[in-house]
Parts: sequence; structure tokens; C-alpha cells
Amino acid sequence: MHAITIPEPGGPEALVWDEVPDPAPGEGEVLVEVAAGAVNRADILQRQGFYDPPPGASPYPGLECSGRIAEIGPGVSGWNVGDEVCALLSGGGYAEKVVVPAGQLLPVPEGIALTRAAALPEVTCTVWSNVFMIAHLRPGETLLVHGGSSGIGTMAIQLAKAVGARVAVTAGTKEKLDRCAELGADILVNYREQDFVEEVRKATDGAGADVILDNMGAKYLERNVRALAVNGRLAIIGMQGGVKGELNIGALLAKRAAISATSLRARPLEEKAAIVAAVREHVWPLFAGGHLRPVVDRELPMPDAAAAHRVVEESGHIGKVLLITPQGA
Repeated sequence: MHAITIPEPGGPEALVWDEVPDPAPGEGEVLVEVAAGAVNRADILQRQGFYDPPPGASPYPGLECSGRIAEIGPGVSGWNVGDEVCALLSGGGYAEKVVVPAGQLLPVPEGIALTRAAALPEVTCTVWSNVFMIAHLRPGETLLVHGGSSGIGTMAIQLAKAVGARVAVTAGTKEKLDRCAELGADILVNYREQDFVEEVRKATDGAGADVILDNMGAKYLERNVRALAVNGRLAIIGMQGGVKGELNIGALLAKRAAISATSLRARPLEEKAAIVAAVREHVWPLFAGGHLRPVVDRELPMPDAAAAHRVVEESGHIGKVLLITPQGA
């Protein structure tokens, strides 16, 4: 098969479409013939040499994919060769074939094209596990999403609206904010021109956000705490704004607030399987009901992964950037 390899860390040009050995499924695994993968910022970090795959994971980038089951390993039930699936991965999505633990498979949702389903596993699992399983967003509460036009942001808006929450977003351009509004966002904040703390307080009569989904980390830590409502929950899922920040414990205590920080890639198989099962139970029916849809900025041939990385690094995209394999084209 062919896969995107990284012979040496570096810029987008470090990504090389090369012939590599075919993987084989082991106990509890299936082999998926990949139709499409999706680009995540973790892939960029891996390409740069800053985010190695967990032990035992595929060395190739790619944390999600869609395709068809080509082979079933021992100990797997409930799936058949030929099933159309999408999958949460620890790596290997930038390839023509990938081995997936059966607990990390999801059926392609009703009404969603096979290639576009590659846009779903990482965002749905990230949003559901952080916003709902950990932060327990409830109907009538306010969710603040930083990077509302990102893949995770566009899914967070839709899911929060589907359960009856109010949604505030930050983004850097009017075009991105307009797209967030189309998806249902109620409070639109241009972070280049406005203070999100002030805007969220103003829109909530001074209360603040009940839940904040944050991809920035250190840069926003102090302001996020100020933007939280009493009993608010801050869920940190990224470090685009740095890794070390100063936390005012007094402000956190005064609000009886909580902070969580998680990632998906390195979690044990059992935890990933539990998240995937929860997503299948609670999120997948919303696709059939028309409440959710994948937001895809563009599709590029997988051998042109370097071009896709440039798009994501420039942050001009809205939603997900997909990589289509030759068999998925």
C-alpha cells in the first residue's frame, strides 16, 4: 500500500507519499481500506517532530478516517467485511489501509457520504467527551467555544444547540463568524477586535459561560476563568496559546469552578472505546434526524497532504480539511 511518511521532521514538504508494507489486523482489530482521512493539528505537530505516536501505534500521521472493512481479525464480532465505517485512530489515517481496534469503529451515519464521514470521529469524540461527559453541559446553559469555525468548533456549536444550550464563539474574521451563526451560534466574538470576557458577560447579563471549550491553553487561562459563570467548567483541549499559564486559585474558588484538560490519542483502548460507544448512542442519532452535519472546507488528494497542511497552518479554513485516497476518489 501507499502512505504518507515523514522521513525527517520539518515543514509540509516533509510529508512523502511512499510505498510501505500492508498492515494486518490482530486480536480485536479490523483492517480498513481507507477512502479518506482528515487533517488535525496533532498531525502538524507530529510532522514537526513534536508529537510522536503512542507506543504500538502506526508511525504514519492521521487520527481519523473513513472507509470499508477489508478484513476482520480474531475476536471481533458485530462487523462484516464491506461495512462502511469511520474510525478514531492513534495514527495511520494518511494511508490506503489502516488497522483499527474494533471498539474505535463507528458506522457511517445515515445520509453522510463515505469520504465526508472522515470529518467526524475526532470532532464528535472530542466534543462529546469534554463538553458532555466531563463538563456536563445542560439545556439552557451557555457554552463558549474558542475557535468556533474549526472542525471541533463547528461540531461543538451543532451539538450544543441540539441539546438546547446557548452558544458563544470566538473567531478571527467576519466570514468565520457568519458561518458559526449559520450553524446556530448565538453570541459572536471577533477576538481580534473584541474582549470575549466582556462580550460573554454582556450577553449573559453578567453571569458568564457555564462551560468553556478551549483550544488555546495558557494564553487564555486567566481570561477564561474570568469568563466563567459560578459553578462553571473550563475544558482545555489544546495548547495553541502556550503550555504554562498563571492561575488565580482565589478566582476559581470564588466561582466554585472546575478545570479539566484532556487529549484523546494516548488514552487506553478501553477509554476510547467507551467514548466511541457513547458517541454512537447519543450523537449518531442526531445525524439521522438532520440536527448535525460534517462541515468540510475542502477535499484534497492524499498524496498532496503537504498542501492540506499548509491550508490548516494558515488557519483560513472553516471546518475540516479532508485527504482522499486514490480508491476513495
